[in-house]
Amino acid sequence: MNESQLRDLLEAVQNGSLSPDQALKDLHHLPFEDLGFAKVDHHRALRHGMPEVVLARGKTTEETVAIAGKLLEQSDNLLITRASEKTATAIQAIDNRAEFFARSGTIRVWGNREIRGKAKIAIVCAGTADLFVAEEAKITAEVMGNEVETIYDVGVAGIHRLLSNIDRFESARVIICCAGMEGALPSAVGGLVAVPVIAVPTSVGYGASFDGLAALLGMLNSCSSNVSVVNIDNGFGAAYVATLINRS
Repeated sequence: MNESQLRDLLEAVQNGSLSPDQALKDLHHLPFEDLGFAKVDHHRALRHGMPEVVLARGKTTEETVAIAGKLLEQSDNLLITRASEKTATAIQAIDNRAEFFARSGTIRVWGNREIRGKAKIAIVCAGTADLFVAEEAKITAEVMGNEVETIYDVGVAGIHRLLSNIDRFESARVIICCAGMEGALPSAVGGLVAVPVIAVPTSVGYGASFDGLAALLGMLNSCSSNVSVVNIDNGFGAAYVATLINRS
């Protein structure tokens, strides 16, 4: 239940079209619903403006489906990250609107497509190998009510590709920048724009990249003061923070 739905409920009680008992029943599962193996946080949409997101990794298919079913009872939108094709098939069996994005392992039900962001979020990635993270960020940002611009394969090894797209990311209110290897791209982007740049190190690169650790440390040491950093491969986290910035 989000803020708009709660307001509608209270107004219905006020005008007499809904009884207090029925309203109490509708509010029964706030702030959370206990499934035994999980406590589904229906109150999160009121606190954050976005419903709870399900991390499928580490859960059984049955657990993920049970949590998803309860969330869909209260929300038109659902986001599941790091899911398998088996889990996606099971989710599609309970809701045929569910989309599966195999590259990032993301499942989305996107019933409410209201744009709530004030401007665009641009998602930039260094290379095609980084697309699994960029896609997770894109799907997350869209389902959370943002207009998204994607600019892919513009890493510093061919920086002319980045410079030829300046007008596209200069119009964004916040930029998500995904890169592996040495993680230099966010610094280059940050030096060109006057908006927040959320850097996402990816686990792409040869041995001394240490599965994204080199990119993470490089981004944390960025000389561009508008760059902040999330965890390795965390496209979801970057999109969540970008959404909050874009709504403020």
